[in-house]
Amino acid sequence: MKWETALWMVACSLLASLPRGQLDTTCHAFVGQTVVLPCTTSPPGELALAKSMLYWQIGTKELVHFFQNGHDSLDGQDKKFHDRTSLFLDQMKYGNFSLKISNVQLGDDAEYSCIYRHTESHQTKKSTIKLNVSAAPRIEEPPSPSEQNQIPSGSSVDVPSLALLPLSFLLLVPLGLWHL
Repeated sequence: MKWETALWMVACSLLASLPRGQLDTTCHAFVGQTVVLPCTTSPPGELALAKSMLYWQIGTKELVHFFQNGHDSLDGQDKKFHDRTSLFLDQMKYGNFSLKISNVQLGDDAEYSCIYRHTESHQTKKSTIKLNVSAAPRIEEPPSPSEQNQIPSGSSVDVPSLALLPLSFLLLVPLGLWHL
């Protein structure tokens, strides 16, 4: 690891350990979904990614995604994010540093820091994004038409029985006085 990278990681840890400010935004996802954590800046022109560092982290110790000198650098990435994070590489030069997390897990529920630094100008930008993760909602399917018409055995469903019909009706039908 280059000394610049090590120094940058220490600087990011110091930035992350500063007293928390307000959240920039809050996102919500269900387990198994894909979520995009937004992080943008408005550069005066195209950014020189070869002279940039982007660090996504949780707290001061969990590396979620690291990008430096125009490439992903995921050697120190926390194992739980392995093969689940990506950046929008085609949009980064325009200031879009958003992070896509696939197959979201309950353990991904946290406050994420997006820290961007241009190495030549020493300009640094930090955003904090809260991700709330919920268990996938249970979707109950409506019963099929054939299941709707079935009466389970032993159930007390209102079914007309002869015992409930009026006595006059029971007498009239056998005598032939009632024509159906």
